[in-house]
Amino acid sequence: MIVEVCANSLESALNAEKAGANRIELCMELGIGGVTPSYGLLKAVLDAISIPVHVLIRPRSGDFTYSKTEFDVMLQDIRMCVELGCNGVVSGVLRKNFTLDTIRTQELIKESKGLNFTFHRAFDWVVDPISTFKELQDMGVDYVLSSGQEVSAPLGFSLLSKLHKMSTTCVVMPGGGVKLNVVNEFKKEGFKALHMSGVKFYKTLDSSVPLSMNSVSFLEENQVAISSVDTIEQVVALLNKS
Repeated sequence: MIVEVCANSLESALNAEKAGANRIELCMELGIGGVTPSYGLLKAVLDAISIPVHVLIRPRSGDFTYSKTEFDVMLQDIRMCVELGCNGVVSGVLRKNFTLDTIRTQELIKESKGLNFTFHRAFDWVVDPISTFKELQDMGVDYVLSSGQEVSAPLGFSLLSKLHKMSTTCVVMPGGGVKLNVVNEFKKEGFKALHMSGVKFYKTLDSSVPLSMNSVSFLEENQVAISSVDTIEQVVALLNKS
């Protein structure tokens, strides 16, 4: 059974390898579901560890529908992963009605040029997981990462088991809320891969911060923050006014 660790830093990747994990999914910002790691982090991890590295290709938090410019960035990030010798990519695209964007997802697979391809937890938003899984399997996706459309994989066990029984070439990889006390359930069911972060939190400061830099309004998953031409124009015009 493959243990994939969602690593958010070089230290996390090193710890995953040291602990005996089979591979890592490299990303940043676990608190928002993960986004694509920086070039510097990716290069450092590839230089430092010997287990396979799969890279999350997700340009921002929020939903899984993307503008043309965002999608172009995703394609460029995949090209970088191919050039650097990564073992796989983790990505996927949905339509606004929560169905699989087959055309764009196929483009991502094609751009990955034979690397392992994991369709990530956007799967947990699709309206018809059974037919979507069949589509992904037919498209040549290697893994589907899912919590079984619940807040955690243990709660989504029933759907995950159903998908696992349908699997021929595409591996169903439970992920989300995977803790030590539930691992045996997934092992007994015969799953071939398991996804976890295994994080512990460590204090970096001895005291509380003077003020929070977090903004709850940026965490709404049905909206995206984009700099407004109108707002900026008004400020520039005001400052340039004699």
